[in-house]
Amino acid sequence: QVQVVESGGGSVQAGGSLRLSCSASGITFRESYIAWYRQAPGKQRELVADINRIGSKNYVDSVRGRFTISRDNAKNTVYLQMNSLKPEDTAVYYCYTTDSWGQGTQVIVSS
Repeated sequence: QVQVVESGGGSVQAGGSLRLSCSASGITFRESYIAWYRQAPGKQRELVADINRIGSKNYVDSVRGRFTISRDNAKNTVYLQMNSLKPEDTAVYYCYTTDSWGQGTQVIVSS
């Protein structure tokens, strides 16, 4: 059974930073595609960043240059380093892998 757990959300002022973590079990982690999505109130869930098994990364235009996705296969963990946060980054952030979602972690950015 696949389990996906996010952590690291919180409240921060605009311009600040947060690092989200996504741990996954029940999968061959090093072979797995991992993605971060977010959903703001009243909006559809959107893909923020993803990383494949060989470390290739993609970002949505709105976060490119501010967010960095990385993986540590030894720890079965993917990170999302978020810098220069903006109020529009406020959302619940979800980790996705192998047809499974985590429960989400809330990020609130105040102006």
